[in-house]
Amino acid sequence: MTIVATAAALSLPLSLCPTFKINTKKGVRGGLRVFAVFGEESGSVERKSTWGTIFDVEDPRSKFPQSKGKFLDVNQALEVARFDIQYCDWRARQDLLTIMLLHEKVVEVLNPLAREYKSIGTLKKELAELQEELAQAHRQVHISEARVGTALDKLAYMEELVNDRLLQDRNTADSNQTSTSTSPSTSTASLDMVKRKLPQKSLNVSGPVQPYHPRLKNFWYPVAFSTDLKDDTMIPIDCFEEPWVVFRGKDGKPGCVRNTCAHRACPLHLGSVNEGRIQCPYHGWEYSTDGKCEKMPSTRLLNVKIKSLPCLEQEGMIWIWPGSDPPTATLPSLQPPPGFQIHAEIVMELPVEHGLLLDNLLDLAHAPFTHTSTFAKGWSVPSLVKFLTPASGLQGYWDPYPIDMEFRPPCMVLSTIGISKPGKLEGQSTKQCATHLHQLHVCLPSSRGKTRLLYRMSLDFAPVLQHIPFMQYLWRYFAEKVLNEDLRLVVGQQDRMLMGANVWNCPVSYDKLGVRYRLWRDAVERGDKRLPFTEST
Repeated sequence: MTIVATAAALSLPLSLCPTFKINTKKGVRGGLRVFAVFGEESGSVERKSTWGTIFDVEDPRSKFPQSKGKFLDVNQALEVARFDIQYCDWRARQDLLTIMLLHEKVVEVLNPLAREYKSIGTLKKELAELQEELAQAHRQVHISEARVGTALDKLAYMEELVNDRLLQDRNTADSNQTSTSTSPSTSTASLDMVKRKLPQKSLNVSGPVQPYHPRLKNFWYPVAFSTDLKDDTMIPIDCFEEPWVVFRGKDGKPGCVRNTCAHRACPLHLGSVNEGRIQCPYHGWEYSTDGKCEKMPSTRLLNVKIKSLPCLEQEGMIWIWPGSDPPTATLPSLQPPPGFQIHAEIVMELPVEHGLLLDNLLDLAHAPFTHTSTFAKGWSVPSLVKFLTPASGLQGYWDPYPIDMEFRPPCMVLSTIGISKPGKLEGQSTKQCATHLHQLHVCLPSSRGKTRLLYRMSLDFAPVLQHIPFMQYLWRYFAEKVLNEDLRLVVGQQDRMLMGANVWNCPVSYDKLGVRYRLWRDAVERGDKRLPFTEST
C-alpha cells in the first residue's frame, strides 16, 4: 500500500478523529485501542446548484466501522485512519459548496433585473447577512484545512506502525512500560505521547560519534570519478578511518592499497606511479595494485605485502569494498536517467559525519529557509510539505515540489528536479516538467567527523554548456555556495550532538526518508537478516 494510494482517499476532522494508543501487553503486538467519537457536524448543504453533481459525494459516516471501545490491530486501526481522510474530503466538499452557493445568492441579490423590487435598505440587510454567512463558511474552510493536516499526520503515523514493524519489534520492552503507566481513560492524549516517544526511542542520534560498525563496511562504496584517475596519478582517500590510495596498474585497471609503506610507514601518496606501481618517496619501494612489493632498491627483495581492497570501475566511478565479507558480484548503477548528459563531477572533503550529511540531503523541507540566496530564493513556504513513498521503499517524491528522490544504500542520494528556468520550479511532478536536473550525492564515511562527497550533476537540456570553456569552475562555485548554506547548519548540529543533543529528537511527517535511512542503518549494524525498506536479505 503506498501513501499515494491512501492519500487519494482524502479525510475526518479532529473532533471525529478516533483516538488510539498502542497496547503492547505480552502476546499482543501492534495492537491499538480505538475510540471513534463523531462530532456534531451538520448534514450536507441542500444542492440546488448546477454544481451539485460535482459535490454529490456520499457522506462516509454511514460506512464508518463501529469500533468504539473495541481493540483493533494495526491494520484495522489504519482503516479507521483512512476513514478519517475520506470524511475530511467529504467535509471539505460541503464547505466549498456552501461558499459557491452563497456567492450565487450574492449574485441574485445584486441582479439588476430584480433590483427594482427591493429597497436599498433591504439590499443592505441581505448583503450583510450573506457577508456574515460567507465569513463563517471561510472560517469553516480553515478549520477543515487544519483537520486535513491532522488526519494526514495521523495516517502517516499509522502507516509507519503497519509498514515499519521494526519500530515495534525494537521497542517492545519500552512500550510495555509505557502501556502499564497509561490508563485507557487517557487515550486521547496517548496518541500524542506515543507519537513523541516512539521516534525518540527508535532514533537516538546523540553524543560522541561511535566507531563505525564492521557490518557497515560490507558494501561497495564509490570513492572517485574515473576522469580524475589518470594512468600516472593517484588519489588518496580515507574510508572508515583508514588511509587508502587508489591508482591504476599496468593493465589500466584501478587498485586500492593501504596508504602506508610497509618499510617505515611513509604515506605512499607522497610518491609517484611508475609503470603501474606506486613508489614510496622515502626509499623507493614499489607496490602493485594487489599490495605486493615488487621492487626494493638498494637491498634484497623481501616477500612484503600491504593490505589491498577489492576495487572495480563501473559507469565512470571507482568503487572499493572495505568490508571483511566477500564482495557481492554486482554494483548498483548510479547512471543518470536516459536523455541526460553529465555536466559536472565535483569532489569535496567536508568536516561532518557522513550520516548527518545524508540526513540533510534526504530533507527538502528546509530549502525555503536555508537556501534563500541560491536555488530556493523566492520560494514560498508551503502550508504542508510531504514526502510520498512506497510503504517498503527508500525512494519517492516531494509534494508540493516537483522533485523525485531516492536513498540508495549504503551512502548515495539520487534526485531528479523538474525546472523551467534557473531558480524556478514548475508543475506538480517531475513528469509534468519540460526540463530536469539530475543529481548524485555520494557521502563516503572518511572518519567519524569527516565525509568525502562526490557530486555529479546532469541535465536533459542545454548540451551546449558542456563545450563552454571553464564551465566546470562555474558549476563548482554554485555547488559550493549551496553546500555552504547547509554546512554551517550541519556543523552546528554536529557540535550539539557531541554535547549530548539528539539530532533526531522530534521527527515529523516530512522527515520520512531520513528516518528510514536511520532505521536501515541501525538494522545493518544489528546484523538483521532482512533489511527494512529493501529487498536485500
